[in-house]
Amino acid sequence: MSLILSLETSVDSCSVALHENGRLLHEELIKEPQAHATKLALLIQVSFQKINRSMRELKAVAITSGPGSYTGLRIGTSTAKGLCFSLNIPLLSVNTLELLIYQASFQNPQNAMLCAMIDARRMEVYSMLANSDRTIVNDTVAEIIEDQSYHSILENQKILFFGNGAVKCKDVINHPNAIFLEDQLPLASFLGELASNKFMSNQFEDLVHFEPFYLKEFLVKKSTKPLF
Repeated sequence: MSLILSLETSVDSCSVALHENGRLLHEELIKEPQAHATKLALLIQVSFQKINRSMRELKAVAITSGPGSYTGLRIGTSTAKGLCFSLNIPLLSVNTLELLIYQASFQNPQNAMLCAMIDARRMEVYSMLANSDRTIVNDTVAEIIEDQSYHSILENQKILFFGNGAVKCKDVINHPNAIFLEDQLPLASFLGELASNKFMSNQFEDLVHFEPFYLKEFLVKKSTKPLF
């Protein structure tokens, strides 16, 4: 029996899921910005209570490794590492954009190419492009979206755009072959499916040295308040 806890903290929403042998047992989701620090531990506790199981039964913990929110990724990683160290179990990770592509592939009736986008503020996004069968074409990049972005591909085929970064690009990437999938958040329920496959093939992370995947440095704003 492989009971796996999955934590998705790379965007404003926060979700927790428990899978056993690849089957979803329970998921908790909260769509509350910047709630990771105060709600993640509670979501984990509630999830175990709902299925009447103990953390001691866990065989692994899975997280999204980014790109995404610096704060969210740090909280998710530190929580996962803490559990793995205390329970002496392995850590699994999945790229957030790969997770989004996996989710969107089940909502792609036109067999369009798949483009996952995560908001990086202003008109910047973290993106990954894949074929309809989820084969990666362009790996994770940080890019500025302009009116001609992706047009060379869109001239020949449809692209399905999704993720919280795609929302702000809808009015910029104006092409009949551009399709936008609304309300597509990375979810722990799908993360657990991918993590279960990694668990079966022993694709574990180095627990000591693992760090989330940051594409941009976290900027600390200088306070404008006087010191005295």
